[in-house]
Amino acid sequence: MSKCFKISPGGKLTGSIRIPGDKSMSHRSVILGALAEGVTRVSGLLEGEDILATIAAFRAMGVNIEGPDEGQLVICGVGLNGLRQPQHDLDMGNSGTAMRLLSGLLSGQSFPSCLSGDKSLSGRPMRRVVDPLTEMGAHISTAEGGTPPLQIIPVNGLRGIDYQMPMASAQVKSCLLLAGLYAEGKTCVTEPAPTRDHTERMLRGFGYPVSSGGSRVCLEPGFHLKATDMVVPGDISSAAFFMVGASIAPGSHIEIRNVGTNPTRTGILFILKQMGADIELKNERTVGGEPVADLIVQSAPLHGIHIDEAHVPLAIDEFPAILIAAAAASGETILSGAEELRVKESDRIAAMARGLTHIGVDVTETADGMRVRGGEIQGGTVDSHGDHRIAMAFSMAGLLSNTEIYIEDCDNVSTSFPDFQSLAESGGLDITVISK
Repeated sequence: MSKCFKISPGGKLTGSIRIPGDKSMSHRSVILGALAEGVTRVSGLLEGEDILATIAAFRAMGVNIEGPDEGQLVICGVGLNGLRQPQHDLDMGNSGTAMRLLSGLLSGQSFPSCLSGDKSLSGRPMRRVVDPLTEMGAHISTAEGGTPPLQIIPVNGLRGIDYQMPMASAQVKSCLLLAGLYAEGKTCVTEPAPTRDHTERMLRGFGYPVSSGGSRVCLEPGFHLKATDMVVPGDISSAAFFMVGASIAPGSHIEIRNVGTNPTRTGILFILKQMGADIELKNERTVGGEPVADLIVQSAPLHGIHIDEAHVPLAIDEFPAILIAAAAASGETILSGAEELRVKESDRIAAMARGLTHIGVDVTETADGMRVRGGEIQGGTVDSHGDHRIAMAFSMAGLLSNTEIYIEDCDNVSTSFPDFQSLAESGGLDITVISK
């Protein structure tokens, strides 16, 4: 049985909501907590399937983890060299983040391991981490085409490298930094454009020195991670759907509390404001070393823009939602420089272009983005291709559609936002779950 969403037209988003914990930070808090010395307590953890896969992987490697229980997790860290060989493949489910980060960590272990995933993850490119890890001396084999599963064979030590990333990717950067914890000599990564810096911030939070300047970040071996208490703020990628929904639905006024506003993640705020969105940050503060704010979003007339390519890496996960805003805006929105969207949980450029066309929006797909000419949103049936962000983005389109929108293959929404339906419903979206 597959889960589908039925969105009835009309409605507006109102009230005050709190969205789930940040997925990127939840992954990293589990990973670093497991490698730390002592007991780490995490609050605000996202209890989505992706994070549960990461927790299960560390339990399989001998780490005692209690929870999660209402976002609370207790991790009894084993230190950098305390992991044990798992008795079976480590199944990462749908999570590219978990697979890429763990590939770096496991490359430095003294035991063999295998990282596998579901059908979607098994089609995603892994050479972007395998190639630089191989430069560091790792021994990793992939399926034909450089896709999972990843078979990791222990080697007699890794060596630090100075790696110039060919494309901006926080997952690749984080993978190499985790491998660098086990390498001889300094490991440095230089980015072509800024990406999220949660790994660097969190390593420092666990007491591990990391140096950074400009686009380059470096670390050296020989230090330890010390257990700490972590507070995970709300995920701006999950808030994105409600920001867009409230912006496009007349009469909306919603408060989204406790959202992480790390400057490497706020591309969506800049892009939506450029389009004319009415978004205000209130109660700005720092929690656990990360900037946090409450977002107040009111409906506003949006207009099309040419999205600055410099902001693309800072909003890469939010483009399904942003493209719904483009569909509701007057004029044309142009997205380019976003070829990375083709190798996410789905080919998000193709999936969004087809879905928008199916609900009456004028779209031209390009190799690295698309042109969207805003106008009337009609009802129709959209295939989410099992991609959680595609499913949630088209849900918000229903606020403006003239008839029902049906969104197929929505099971994976639970990977990042288990309570999406109930929270969206409480805010004013008319959403029904149908089993097919």
